[in-house]
Amino acid sequence: MTERMTGAQSLIRSLEHAGADVVFGIPGGAILPAYDPLYDSASVRHILMRHEQGAGHAAEGYAYATGRPGVCMATSGPGATNLVTPLTDAHMDSVPMVAITGQVATPLIGTDGFQEADICGITMPITKHNYLVKNAEDIPRTIAEAFHIASSGRPGPVLVDIAKDALQAATEFAWPQRLDMPGYRPVTKPHGKQVREAARMIAEARRPVFYVGGGVLRSGAHQELRVLAELTGVPVTTTLMARGVFPDSHPQNLGMPGMHGTVAAVGSLQKADLIVALGARFDDRVTGRLDSFAPGAKIVHADIDPAEISKNRHADVPIVGDCREVIADLVVAVRNDQSAGRQGDYAAWWAQLDRLRDVYPTGYEDADDGTLSPQKVIQRLGEIVGPDAAYVAGVGQHQMWAAQFIGYEKPGTFINSGGLGTMGFSVPAALGAKVGDPSRTVWAVDGDGCFQMTNQELATAAIEGIPIKVAVVNNGNLGMVRQWQTLFYEGRYSNTDLQTAPRDAKVRVPDFPRLAEAYGCVGLRCERAEDVDATIEKAMAVDDAPVVVDFSVNHDAMVWPMVGPGISNDNIQYARDMAPDWDDED
Repeated sequence: MTERMTGAQSLIRSLEHAGADVVFGIPGGAILPAYDPLYDSASVRHILMRHEQGAGHAAEGYAYATGRPGVCMATSGPGATNLVTPLTDAHMDSVPMVAITGQVATPLIGTDGFQEADICGITMPITKHNYLVKNAEDIPRTIAEAFHIASSGRPGPVLVDIAKDALQAATEFAWPQRLDMPGYRPVTKPHGKQVREAARMIAEARRPVFYVGGGVLRSGAHQELRVLAELTGVPVTTTLMARGVFPDSHPQNLGMPGMHGTVAAVGSLQKADLIVALGARFDDRVTGRLDSFAPGAKIVHADIDPAEISKNRHADVPIVGDCREVIADLVVAVRNDQSAGRQGDYAAWWAQLDRLRDVYPTGYEDADDGTLSPQKVIQRLGEIVGPDAAYVAGVGQHQMWAAQFIGYEKPGTFINSGGLGTMGFSVPAALGAKVGDPSRTVWAVDGDGCFQMTNQELATAAIEGIPIKVAVVNNGNLGMVRQWQTLFYEGRYSNTDLQTAPRDAKVRVPDFPRLAEAYGCVGLRCERAEDVDATIEKAMAVDDAPVVVDFSVNHDAMVWPMVGPGISNDNIQYARDMAPDWDDED
Protein backbone atom coordinates (compact mmCIF):
# COMPACT_ATOMS: atom_id res chain seq x y z
CA MET A 1 0.00 0.00 0.00
CA THR A 2 1.32 3.42 -0.95
CA GLU A 3 0.10 6.89 -0.09
CA ARG A 4 0.82 10.24 -1.73
CA MET A 5 2.45 12.84 0.54
CA THR A 6 5.42 15.19 0.84
CA GLY A 7 8.89 14.03 1.80
CA ALA A 8 8.44 15.79 5.13
CA GLN A 9 5.24 13.88 5.83
CA SER A 10 7.04 10.72 4.76
CA LEU A 11 9.78 11.46 7.30
CA ILE A 12 7.34 11.80 10.20
CA ARG A 13 5.42 8.73 9.09
CA SER A 14 8.73 6.84 8.92
CA LEU A 15 9.62 7.88 12.47
CA GLU A 16 6.24 6.57 13.60
CA HIS A 17 6.83 3.25 11.84
CA ALA A 18 10.32 3.01 13.36
CA GLY A 19 8.82 3.26 16.84
CA ALA A 20 10.10 6.72 17.74
CA ASP A 21 7.89 8.34 20.37
CA VAL A 22 10.06 11.34 21.29
CA VAL A 23 12.21 13.71 19.23
CA PHE A 24 14.49 16.26 20.90
CA GLY A 25 15.21 19.17 18.62
CA ILE A 26 15.19 22.79 17.48
CA PRO A 27 13.59 23.95 14.21
CA GLY A 28 15.33 26.04 11.55
CA GLY A 29 15.12 26.87 7.88
CA ALA A 30 16.26 23.67 6.16
CA ILE A 31 14.43 21.30 8.55
CA LEU A 32 11.33 23.50 8.81
CA PRO A 33 9.28 21.49 6.28
CA ALA A 34 9.52 18.50 8.64
CA TYR A 35 8.21 20.47 11.61
CA ASP A 36 4.88 21.16 9.93
CA PRO A 37 3.66 17.51 9.75
CA LEU A 38 5.36 16.84 13.11
CA TYR A 39 2.84 19.32 14.57
CA ASP A 40 0.04 16.89 13.63
CA SER A 41 1.66 13.63 14.75
CA ALA A 42 -0.38 11.82 17.39
CA SER A 43 2.41 9.45 18.42
CA VAL A 44 5.68 11.43 18.17
CA ARG A 45 6.24 14.00 20.91
CA HIS A 46 8.65 16.80 20.09
CA ILE A 47 10.58 18.38 22.97
CA LEU A 48 11.90 21.84 22.14
CA MET A 49 15.44 22.09 23.52
CA ARG A 50 17.43 25.28 24.02
CA HIS A 51 20.59 24.13 22.25
CA GLU A 52 21.26 21.37 19.73
CA GLN A 53 23.99 19.93 21.94
CA GLY A 54 21.32 19.51 24.60
CA ALA A 55 19.09 17.76 22.06
CA GLY A 56 21.85 15.25 21.29
CA HIS A 57 22.66 14.50 24.93
CA ALA A 58 18.94 14.21 25.73
CA ALA A 59 18.65 11.60 22.97
CA GLU A 60 21.56 9.75 24.59
CA GLY A 61 19.90 9.84 28.01
CA TYR A 62 16.68 8.52 26.45
CA ALA A 63 18.64 5.67 24.84
CA TYR A 64 20.26 4.76 28.17
CA ALA A 65 16.87 4.70 29.89
CA THR A 66 14.97 2.73 27.26
CA GLY A 67 17.54 0.71 25.29
CA ARG A 68 16.01 2.14 22.11
CA PRO A 69 17.63 4.70 19.79
CA GLY A 70 17.23 8.28 20.96
CA VAL A 71 16.20 10.71 18.24
CA CYS A 72 17.30 14.32 17.83
CA MET A 73 16.64 16.83 15.05
CA ALA A 74 18.36 20.00 13.93
CA THR A 75 18.59 22.30 10.95
CA SER A 76 21.49 22.69 8.53
CA GLY A 77 24.77 24.49 9.15
CA PRO A 78 25.22 25.55 12.78
CA GLY A 79 22.27 23.45 13.92
CA ALA A 80 23.89 20.33 12.52
CA THR A 81 27.41 21.18 13.67
CA ASN A 82 26.12 21.71 17.22
CA LEU A 83 25.32 17.98 17.18
CA VAL A 84 28.96 17.04 16.58
CA THR A 85 29.78 16.76 20.29
CA PRO A 86 26.86 14.48 21.27
CA LEU A 87 27.39 12.39 18.12
CA THR A 88 31.02 11.88 19.10
CA ASP A 89 29.99 11.13 22.67
CA ALA A 90 27.49 8.50 21.49
CA HIS A 91 30.06 7.03 19.12
CA MET A 92 32.67 6.63 21.86
CA ASP A 93 30.20 5.07 24.32
CA SER A 94 28.24 2.94 21.80
CA VAL A 95 24.92 4.72 22.40
CA PRO A 96 22.14 4.04 19.84
CA MET A 97 21.03 7.36 18.39
CA VAL A 98 19.48 8.69 15.18
CA ALA A 99 20.19 12.32 14.34
CA ILE A 100 18.11 13.94 11.60
CA THR A 101 19.35 17.16 10.06
CA GLY A 102 18.02 19.40 7.37
CA GLN A 103 20.32 20.30 4.49
CA VAL A 104 20.15 23.10 1.94
CA ALA A 105 18.31 22.29 -1.29
CA THR A 106 20.23 20.06 -3.69
CA PRO A 107 21.03 22.87 -6.21
CA LEU A 108 22.82 24.73 -3.39
CA ILE A 109 24.86 21.78 -2.09
CA GLY A 110 28.52 22.52 -2.67
CA THR A 111 28.00 26.25 -3.34
CA ASP A 112 28.58 27.47 0.23
CA GLY A 113 24.93 28.41 0.42
CA PHE A 114 23.47 30.08 3.50
CA GLN A 115 23.69 27.73 6.49
CA GLU A 116 25.33 25.00 4.43
CA ALA A 117 27.77 22.60 6.05
CA ASP A 118 28.90 19.20 4.81
CA ILE A 119 27.65 17.48 7.94
CA CYS A 120 28.07 14.01 6.42
CA GLY A 121 31.72 14.74 5.73
CA ILE A 122 32.19 16.32 9.15
CA THR A 123 30.64 13.40 11.02
CA MET A 124 32.00 10.49 9.00
CA PRO A 125 34.60 9.57 11.67
CA ILE A 126 32.17 10.03 14.59
CA THR A 127 29.08 8.14 13.42
CA LYS A 128 28.47 4.48 12.86
CA HIS A 129 27.00 5.45 9.49
CA ASN A 130 25.49 8.50 7.83
CA TYR A 131 23.28 9.35 4.87
CA LEU A 132 22.67 12.33 2.59
CA VAL A 133 19.13 12.00 1.21
CA LYS A 134 18.40 13.94 -1.97
CA ASN A 135 15.27 12.12 -3.16
CA ALA A 136 12.00 12.01 -1.26
CA GLU A 137 11.29 8.41 -2.20
CA ASP A 138 14.46 7.30 -0.33
CA ILE A 139 13.32 8.67 3.05
CA PRO A 140 11.41 5.61 4.43
CA ARG A 141 14.13 3.11 3.54
CA THR A 142 16.84 5.38 4.92
CA ILE A 143 15.06 5.91 8.24
CA ALA A 144 14.41 2.17 8.56
CA GLU A 145 18.07 1.41 7.91
CA ALA A 146 19.24 4.14 10.28
CA PHE A 147 17.27 2.73 13.21
CA HIS A 148 18.44 -0.81 12.41
CA ILE A 149 22.11 0.17 12.18
CA ALA A 150 21.96 2.32 15.32
CA SER A 151 20.52 -0.44 17.47
CA SER A 152 22.08 -3.65 16.08
CA GLY A 153 25.59 -5.02 16.38
CA ARG A 154 27.70 -2.56 18.34
CA PRO A 155 25.20 0.29 18.87
CA GLY A 156 26.06 3.81 17.81
CA PRO A 157 24.86 7.06 16.29
CA VAL A 158 23.55 7.33 12.73
CA LEU A 159 23.07 10.68 10.97
CA VAL A 160 20.40 11.23 8.30
CA ASP A 161 20.90 14.52 6.44
CA ILE A 162 17.93 15.40 4.20
CA ALA A 163 17.96 18.10 1.53
CA LYS A 164 15.19 20.68 1.90
CA ASP A 165 13.79 20.08 -1.59
CA ALA A 166 13.51 16.35 -0.80
CA LEU A 167 11.37 17.27 2.20
CA GLN A 168 9.19 19.51 0.03
CA ALA A 169 8.81 17.14 -2.95
CA ALA A 170 5.79 14.91 -3.49
CA THR A 171 6.34 11.17 -3.12
CA GLU A 172 4.65 7.81 -2.61
CA PHE A 173 5.14 6.59 0.94
CA ALA A 174 6.02 2.93 1.28
CA TRP A 175 7.58 1.50 4.46
CA PRO A 176 10.05 -1.27 3.55
CA GLN A 177 8.88 -4.73 4.56
CA ARG A 178 12.47 -5.97 4.75
CA LEU A 179 15.90 -4.40 4.68
CA ASP A 180 18.39 -5.36 1.99
CA MET A 181 21.80 -4.44 3.44
CA PRO A 182 24.26 -7.02 2.08
CA GLY A 183 27.31 -5.21 3.46
CA TYR A 184 26.01 -5.08 7.03
CA ARG A 185 25.94 -8.41 8.84
CA PRO A 186 26.98 -8.03 12.50
CA VAL A 187 28.19 -11.28 14.05
CA THR A 188 26.28 -12.01 17.25
CA LYS A 189 26.79 -15.77 17.74
CA PRO A 190 30.28 -16.62 19.06
CA HIS A 191 32.42 -19.47 17.76
CA GLY A 192 31.96 -22.53 19.96
CA LYS A 193 35.59 -23.60 19.86
CA GLN A 194 36.76 -20.22 21.16
CA VAL A 195 34.19 -20.29 23.97
CA ARG A 196 35.26 -23.78 25.04
CA GLU A 197 38.91 -22.68 25.02
CA ALA A 198 38.01 -19.71 27.25
CA ALA A 199 36.24 -22.05 29.69
CA ARG A 200 39.31 -24.31 29.79
CA MET A 201 41.58 -21.36 30.56
CA ILE A 202 39.29 -20.21 33.38
CA ALA A 203 39.44 -23.64 34.97
CA GLU A 204 43.23 -23.82 34.69
CA ALA A 205 43.97 -20.26 35.84
CA ARG A 206 45.15 -19.52 39.37
CA ARG A 207 44.47 -15.76 39.31
CA PRO A 208 41.62 -15.02 36.84
CA VAL A 209 39.61 -11.78 36.66
CA PHE A 210 36.50 -10.78 34.74
CA TYR A 211 37.05 -7.32 33.22
CA VAL A 212 33.50 -6.19 32.43
CA GLY A 213 32.79 -3.23 30.15
CA GLY A 214 29.89 -1.29 28.72
CA GLY A 215 29.19 -3.96 26.12
CA VAL A 216 27.61 -6.10 28.84
CA LEU A 217 25.24 -3.24 29.66
CA ARG A 218 24.40 -2.63 25.99
CA SER A 219 23.62 -6.30 25.38
CA GLY A 220 21.46 -6.65 28.49
CA ALA A 221 23.66 -9.46 29.79
CA HIS A 222 23.67 -8.62 33.51
CA GLN A 223 21.77 -11.75 34.55
CA GLU A 224 24.01 -14.02 32.49
CA LEU A 225 27.07 -12.30 33.97
CA ARG A 226 25.93 -12.98 37.50
CA VAL A 227 25.31 -16.64 36.71
CA LEU A 228 28.81 -16.95 35.18
CA ALA A 229 30.50 -15.14 38.05
CA GLU A 230 28.81 -17.23 40.74
CA LEU A 231 29.36 -20.44 38.80
CA THR A 232 33.09 -19.87 38.46
CA GLY A 233 33.84 -17.87 41.62
CA VAL A 234 36.03 -15.52 39.58
CA PRO A 235 36.50 -11.89 40.80
CA VAL A 236 34.65 -9.21 38.84
CA THR A 237 35.70 -5.67 37.97
CA THR A 238 33.22 -3.29 36.33
CA THR A 239 34.43 -0.31 34.33
CA LEU A 240 32.98 3.21 34.53
CA MET A 241 30.61 2.32 31.67
CA ALA A 242 29.52 -0.93 33.33
CA ARG A 243 28.72 0.30 36.83
CA GLY A 244 25.59 -1.53 37.99
CA VAL A 245 25.71 -4.52 35.64
CA PHE A 246 27.09 -6.53 38.56
CA PRO A 247 25.81 -5.50 42.01
CA ASP A 248 28.24 -3.49 44.12
CA SER A 249 27.06 -5.42 47.17
CA HIS A 250 28.06 -8.76 45.64
CA PRO A 251 31.08 -10.26 47.45
CA GLN A 252 32.82 -11.02 44.13
CA ASN A 253 32.71 -7.38 42.98
CA LEU A 254 36.12 -5.75 43.39
CA GLY A 255 34.86 -2.40 42.10
CA MET A 256 35.99 -0.19 39.25
CA PRO A 257 39.43 -0.57 37.64
CA GLY A 258 41.49 2.19 36.14
CA MET A 259 42.85 5.67 36.84
CA HIS A 260 40.47 6.25 39.77
CA GLY A 261 39.54 2.64 40.43
CA THR A 262 39.83 0.67 43.64
CA VAL A 263 43.21 -0.66 44.68
CA ALA A 264 41.75 -4.18 44.68
CA ALA A 265 40.40 -3.87 41.13
CA VAL A 266 43.59 -2.33 39.75
CA GLY A 267 45.75 -4.80 41.63
CA SER A 268 43.69 -7.78 40.46
CA LEU A 269 44.31 -6.92 36.81
CA GLN A 270 48.01 -6.26 37.36
CA LYS A 271 48.53 -9.56 39.22
CA ALA A 272 46.17 -11.70 37.13
CA ASP A 273 47.30 -14.68 35.10
CA LEU A 274 44.06 -14.57 33.06
CA ILE A 275 41.85 -11.61 32.14
CA VAL A 276 38.47 -12.36 30.58
CA ALA A 277 37.41 -9.09 28.95
CA LEU A 278 33.68 -8.92 28.24
CA GLY A 279 32.51 -5.95 26.17
CA ALA A 280 35.50 -3.85 27.19
CA ARG A 281 38.13 -2.24 25.00
CA PHE A 282 41.35 -1.93 27.04
CA ASP A 283 41.21 1.87 26.93
CA ASP A 284 44.00 3.98 28.37
CA ARG A 285 42.03 5.01 31.47
CA VAL A 286 41.89 1.33 32.51
CA THR A 287 45.29 0.11 31.40
CA GLY A 288 47.49 3.04 32.41
CA ARG A 289 50.79 2.69 30.58
CA LEU A 290 49.86 -0.07 28.17
CA ASP A 291 53.20 -1.87 28.01
CA SER A 292 53.12 -2.43 31.79
CA PHE A 293 49.48 -3.48 32.03
CA ALA A 294 48.82 -6.98 33.42
CA PRO A 295 52.23 -8.30 32.36
CA GLY A 296 51.60 -11.92 33.37
CA ALA A 297 48.07 -12.30 32.06
CA LYS A 298 46.68 -14.28 29.18
CA ILE A 299 43.76 -12.50 27.51
CA VAL A 300 40.33 -13.74 26.51
CA HIS A 301 38.65 -10.87 24.70
CA ALA A 302 34.94 -11.04 23.79
CA ASP A 303 33.41 -8.13 21.85
CA ILE A 304 30.76 -7.69 19.20
CA ASP A 305 33.05 -5.34 17.28
CA PRO A 306 35.89 -7.30 15.66
CA ALA A 307 37.87 -4.06 15.29
CA GLU A 308 38.29 -3.95 19.07
CA ILE A 309 39.83 -7.42 19.32
CA SER A 310 43.61 -7.11 19.82
CA LYS A 311 43.46 -3.37 19.02
CA ASN A 312 45.26 -2.36 22.21
CA ARG A 313 46.18 -5.68 23.81
CA HIS A 314 46.76 -8.96 21.98
CA ALA A 315 44.00 -11.48 22.61
CA ASP A 316 45.12 -15.06 23.16
CA VAL A 317 41.51 -16.17 22.68
CA PRO A 318 39.49 -13.74 20.53
CA ILE A 319 35.71 -14.13 20.64
CA VAL A 320 33.53 -12.06 18.32
CA GLY A 321 29.89 -11.99 19.36
CA ASP A 322 27.17 -10.34 21.38
CA CYS A 323 28.09 -10.37 25.07
CA ARG A 324 24.79 -11.90 26.09
CA GLU A 325 25.28 -14.84 23.76
CA VAL A 326 28.98 -15.15 24.60
CA ILE A 327 28.35 -15.28 28.35
CA ALA A 328 25.40 -17.65 27.98
CA ASP A 329 27.54 -20.03 25.91
CA LEU A 330 30.42 -19.66 28.36
CA VAL A 331 28.12 -20.70 31.20
CA VAL A 332 27.28 -23.91 29.32
CA ALA A 333 30.95 -24.61 28.58
CA VAL A 334 31.99 -24.01 32.20
CA ARG A 335 29.25 -26.30 33.47
CA ASN A 336 30.40 -29.02 31.09
CA ASP A 337 33.98 -28.62 32.35
CA GLN A 338 32.86 -28.74 35.97
CA SER A 339 30.82 -31.88 35.27
CA ALA A 340 34.01 -33.44 33.94
CA GLY A 341 35.88 -32.47 37.13
CA ARG A 342 37.69 -29.44 35.75
CA GLN A 343 37.22 -26.52 38.14
CA GLY A 344 39.49 -23.71 39.22
CA ASP A 345 40.86 -23.29 42.73
CA TYR A 346 41.09 -19.61 43.59
CA ALA A 347 41.31 -19.70 47.39
CA ALA A 348 44.82 -18.23 47.54
CA TRP A 349 43.88 -15.60 44.96
CA TRP A 350 40.84 -14.51 46.95
CA ALA A 351 42.92 -14.29 50.14
CA GLN A 352 45.26 -11.90 48.34
CA LEU A 353 42.40 -9.80 46.93
CA ASP A 354 40.47 -9.71 50.20
CA ARG A 355 43.56 -8.33 51.89
CA LEU A 356 43.74 -5.53 49.30
CA ARG A 357 40.08 -4.73 49.93
CA ASP A 358 40.59 -4.68 53.69
CA VAL A 359 43.80 -2.68 53.75
CA TYR A 360 43.05 -0.21 50.95
CA PRO A 361 39.31 0.57 50.93
CA THR A 362 38.08 3.59 49.00
CA GLY A 363 37.35 6.34 51.50
CA TYR A 364 37.85 10.00 52.32
CA GLU A 365 38.62 12.34 55.18
CA ASP A 366 36.54 15.38 56.04
CA ALA A 367 38.25 18.74 55.55
CA ASP A 368 40.06 20.25 58.54
CA ASP A 369 38.34 23.62 58.06
CA GLY A 370 34.85 22.21 58.55
CA THR A 371 33.75 22.74 54.95
CA LEU A 372 31.41 20.28 53.31
CA SER A 373 32.98 17.12 51.90
CA PRO A 374 31.87 16.40 48.30
CA GLN A 375 32.29 12.67 48.88
CA LYS A 376 29.93 12.83 51.85
CA VAL A 377 27.33 14.69 49.78
CA ILE A 378 27.41 12.08 47.02
CA GLN A 379 27.51 9.13 49.42
CA ARG A 380 24.48 10.40 51.34
CA LEU A 381 22.67 11.15 48.08
CA GLY A 382 23.03 7.51 47.05
CA GLU A 383 22.04 6.21 50.49
CA ILE A 384 18.93 8.42 50.82
CA VAL A 385 17.69 8.22 47.23
CA GLY A 386 18.48 4.52 46.87
CA PRO A 387 19.50 2.05 44.15
CA ASP A 388 16.34 2.32 42.02
CA ALA A 389 17.10 5.88 40.90
CA ALA A 390 19.17 6.85 37.89
CA TYR A 391 22.27 8.95 38.56
CA VAL A 392 23.52 10.96 35.56
CA ALA A 393 27.02 12.37 36.01
CA GLY A 394 28.83 15.10 34.18
CA VAL A 395 32.61 14.84 33.78
CA GLY A 396 35.36 15.44 36.29
CA GLN A 397 35.80 14.94 40.01
CA HIS A 398 32.08 14.68 40.71
CA GLN A 399 31.80 11.96 38.05
CA MET A 400 34.48 9.87 39.74
CA TRP A 401 32.99 10.41 43.20
CA ALA A 402 29.59 9.40 41.83
CA ALA A 403 31.17 6.22 40.46
CA GLN A 404 32.96 5.53 43.77
CA PHE A 405 30.53 6.51 46.52
CA ILE A 406 27.09 5.57 45.21
CA GLY A 407 26.25 1.89 45.39
CA TYR A 408 24.93 0.58 42.06
CA GLU A 409 22.88 -2.58 42.28
CA LYS A 410 21.06 -2.53 38.93
CA PRO A 411 22.07 -1.97 35.30
CA GLY A 412 21.32 1.39 33.73
CA THR A 413 21.32 3.29 37.02
CA PHE A 414 24.62 5.10 36.33
CA ILE A 415 24.72 7.20 33.18
CA ASN A 416 27.76 9.25 32.21
CA SER A 417 30.03 10.38 29.43
CA GLY A 418 32.91 7.90 29.54
CA GLY A 419 34.96 7.80 26.36
CA LEU A 420 34.68 11.43 25.29
CA GLY A 421 34.39 12.99 28.74
CA THR A 422 31.89 15.65 27.69
CA MET A 423 31.33 18.55 30.06
CA GLY A 424 27.69 19.58 29.82
CA PHE A 425 26.42 16.02 29.40
CA SER A 426 24.60 15.65 32.70
CA VAL A 427 21.58 17.99 32.69
CA PRO A 428 20.27 17.25 29.17
CA ALA A 429 21.05 13.53 29.47
CA ALA A 430 19.14 13.43 32.77
CA LEU A 431 16.24 15.16 31.04
CA GLY A 432 16.26 12.53 28.29
CA ALA A 433 16.49 9.69 30.79
CA LYS A 434 13.49 11.04 32.70
CA VAL A 435 11.48 11.32 29.47
CA GLY A 436 12.42 7.74 28.59
CA ASP A 437 11.50 6.40 32.05
CA PRO A 438 9.12 8.89 33.73
CA SER A 439 8.47 6.67 36.75
CA ARG A 440 12.13 6.64 37.81
CA THR A 441 13.73 9.28 40.00
CA VAL A 442 16.57 10.88 38.03
CA TRP A 443 19.36 12.85 39.68
CA ALA A 444 21.91 14.76 37.62
CA VAL A 445 25.16 14.83 39.60
CA ASP A 446 26.99 17.77 38.09
CA GLY A 447 29.94 20.06 38.73
CA ASP A 448 29.74 23.83 38.74
CA GLY A 449 31.82 23.94 35.55
CA CYS A 450 29.83 21.31 33.65
CA PHE A 451 26.52 22.73 34.85
CA GLN A 452 27.22 26.12 33.27
CA MET A 453 27.68 24.60 29.83
CA THR A 454 24.12 23.28 29.37
CA ASN A 455 22.03 24.57 32.27
CA GLN A 456 19.76 26.41 29.81
CA GLU A 457 18.01 23.06 29.42
CA LEU A 458 16.47 23.69 32.84
CA ALA A 459 14.03 25.87 30.91
CA THR A 460 13.14 22.86 28.77
CA ALA A 461 12.66 20.70 31.87
CA ALA A 462 10.46 23.29 33.60
CA ILE A 463 8.26 24.09 30.59
CA GLU A 464 7.89 20.47 29.47
CA GLY A 465 7.14 19.21 32.98
CA ILE A 466 10.22 16.99 33.33
CA PRO A 467 11.02 16.99 37.08
CA ILE A 468 14.69 16.05 37.15
CA LYS A 469 16.79 16.82 40.19
CA VAL A 470 20.26 18.34 39.92
CA ALA A 471 22.96 18.11 42.58
CA VAL A 472 25.61 20.71 41.74
CA VAL A 473 28.83 19.72 43.51
CA ASN A 474 30.11 23.27 43.67
CA ASN A 475 33.75 23.65 44.64
CA GLY A 476 34.13 26.96 42.79
CA ASN A 477 36.63 25.49 40.36
CA LEU A 478 37.20 23.29 37.36
CA GLY A 479 37.89 20.63 39.96
CA MET A 480 39.72 17.87 38.07
CA VAL A 481 41.86 20.41 36.22
CA ARG A 482 42.71 22.02 39.57
CA GLN A 483 43.62 18.59 40.97
CA TRP A 484 46.07 18.04 38.12
CA GLN A 485 47.47 21.56 38.63
CA THR A 486 48.01 20.68 42.30
CA LEU A 487 49.74 17.39 41.55
CA PHE A 488 51.61 18.06 38.31
CA TYR A 489 51.90 21.87 37.90
CA GLU A 490 53.21 22.88 41.33
CA GLY A 491 49.92 24.39 42.44
CA ARG A 492 49.88 27.04 39.69
CA TYR A 493 46.11 27.45 39.35
CA SER A 494 45.87 28.96 35.91
CA ASN A 495 42.28 29.75 34.91
CA THR A 496 40.43 27.22 37.04
CA ASP A 497 38.68 29.50 39.57
CA LEU A 498 35.04 29.87 38.46
CA GLN A 499 33.93 32.23 41.27
CA THR A 500 30.78 30.18 41.81
CA ALA A 501 31.68 29.60 45.48
CA PRO A 502 34.37 32.15 46.38
CA ARG A 503 36.18 31.66 49.68
CA ASP A 504 36.36 35.29 50.76
CA ALA A 505 33.33 36.93 49.16
CA LYS A 506 29.57 36.58 49.33
CA VAL A 507 28.98 37.26 45.65
CA ARG A 508 28.49 34.09 43.65
CA VAL A 509 28.60 34.30 39.86
CA PRO A 510 26.18 32.83 39.14
CA ASP A 511 24.07 32.16 42.20
CA PHE A 512 22.79 28.69 41.27
CA PRO A 513 19.57 28.60 43.36
CA ARG A 514 18.53 32.02 42.02
CA LEU A 515 19.42 30.92 38.50
CA ALA A 516 17.29 27.81 38.97
CA GLU A 517 14.36 29.91 40.14
CA ALA A 518 14.74 32.18 37.11
CA TYR A 519 14.33 29.07 34.96
CA GLY A 520 11.14 28.05 36.76
CA CYS A 521 12.81 25.43 38.97
CA VAL A 522 13.15 25.03 42.73
CA GLY A 523 16.54 26.26 43.97
CA LEU A 524 18.18 25.05 47.20
CA ARG A 525 21.59 25.50 48.82
CA CYS A 526 23.48 23.38 51.33
CA GLU A 527 26.75 24.47 52.96
CA ARG A 528 26.91 22.44 56.21
CA ALA A 529 27.36 18.74 56.77
CA GLU A 530 24.50 18.66 59.26
CA ASP A 531 22.10 19.96 56.58
CA VAL A 532 22.92 17.43 53.83
CA ASP A 533 20.26 14.85 54.66
CA ALA A 534 17.47 17.39 55.17
CA THR A 535 18.34 19.16 51.91
CA ILE A 536 18.27 15.95 49.89
CA GLU A 537 14.97 14.95 51.49
CA LYS A 538 13.53 18.40 50.72
CA ALA A 539 14.54 17.99 47.08
CA MET A 540 13.03 14.51 46.99
CA ALA A 541 9.71 15.88 48.29
CA VAL A 542 9.32 18.06 45.18
CA ASP A 543 7.73 16.05 42.38
CA ASP A 544 6.11 18.70 40.18
CA ALA A 545 9.12 20.77 39.13
CA PRO A 546 12.85 20.41 38.48
CA VAL A 547 15.05 20.98 41.53
CA VAL A 548 18.61 22.34 41.64
CA VAL A 549 20.65 21.94 44.83
CA ASP A 550 23.87 23.92 45.19
CA PHE A 551 26.12 21.86 47.48
CA SER A 552 28.94 24.27 48.32
CA VAL A 553 31.84 21.91 49.04
CA ASN A 554 35.51 22.01 49.94
CA HIS A 555 37.72 23.57 47.25
CA ASP A 556 40.69 21.26 47.72
CA ALA A 557 39.13 17.78 47.85
CA MET A 558 40.76 15.31 45.48
CA VAL A 559 39.79 12.05 43.86
CA TRP A 560 41.68 9.04 45.24
CA PRO A 561 42.85 6.42 44.38
CA MET A 562 44.67 7.70 41.32
CA VAL A 563 47.01 6.40 38.66
CA GLY A 564 48.86 9.39 37.27
CA PRO A 565 48.94 10.06 33.53
CA GLY A 566 51.36 7.94 31.51
CA ILE A 567 52.52 5.75 34.38
CA SER A 568 52.02 2.10 35.26
CA ASN A 569 49.02 0.89 37.23
CA ASP A 570 51.59 -0.58 39.61
CA ASN A 571 52.13 3.00 40.81
CA ILE A 572 48.55 3.64 41.92
CA GLN A 573 48.26 5.93 44.95
CA TYR A 574 45.41 5.52 47.41
CA ALA A 575 46.14 8.96 48.88
CA ARG A 576 48.69 11.64 48.06
CA ASP A 577 52.20 10.16 48.14
CA MET A 578 50.82 6.89 49.58
CA ALA A 579 51.00 3.72 47.50
CA PRO A 580 50.18 0.06 48.23
CA ASP A 581 53.00 -2.23 49.28
CA TRP A 582 52.80 -4.78 46.49
CA ASP A 583 55.70 -6.77 47.94
CA ASP A 584 53.37 -7.95 50.68
CA GLU A 585 51.10 -9.41 47.99
CA ASP A 586 53.75 -11.53 46.26
